[in-house]
Amino acid sequence: MEIWLLMLGMALITFTLRYSLFALPNLRFSPLMRQAMHYVPTAVLSAIVLPGMLLPDGQHWALAWDNAYLVAGIAAIVIAAWTRHLLLTIAGSLLVFFLLRWSFGQLPI
Repeated sequence: MEIWLLMLGMALITFTLRYSLFALPNLRFSPLMRQAMHYVPTAVLSAIVLPGMLLPDGQHWALAWDNAYLVAGIAAIVIAAWTRHLLLTIAGSLLVFFLLRWSFGQLPI
């Protein structure tokens, strides 16, 4: 029951925050706030991706070259900086990831 209340509370907070932007159409943010909001997508994406790259098992740091998640993430950064092409970045980093997993014998095939 406690988990359901927690999920309901999170859903209510999320809905309220998002709906407030539609309910108050004349709401204007200061220039400083607008500038700060430009960093939100980068911060959110980093918070989602970095733990998976650096802690692939969820408990221990894996800062070694046999960590396919970390190496493929670095490859994605390099490909994105070099080409500025989203599809090429995704395909290239997935290729690097699966080749590394295959070469390390970490694929369940």
